[in-house]
Amino acid sequence: MTDLVLRDIAPDMAARIRRLAEAQGCTSHDVIVEVLEAGVRACEEALRRRLDLEEQAALQHAIAALEGVPDDPGFGLIGRVEAPAGQAG
Repeated sequence: MTDLVLRDIAPDMAARIRRLAEAQGCTSHDVIVEVLEAGVRACEEALRRRLDLEEQAALQHAIAALEGVPDDPGFGLIGRVEAPAGQAG
């Protein structure tokens, strides 16, 4: 395990951690690890939701742009070459 040093913890936060440890019958260290795990999970989930919303917005933008493409019967022929007259394609 990696050791981390936490500095400048607000006194009320330290007291809350101690109260949680006492209520759960464990050490402050155990509570801090549990809180960090829960906090990181929550932050990762929030990031996923935000990225999902950004991806959804990008997809909506792309669909709107495609819907703005005029209905051109020749559009489907792009990249296709017609065989010269008298030759089979």
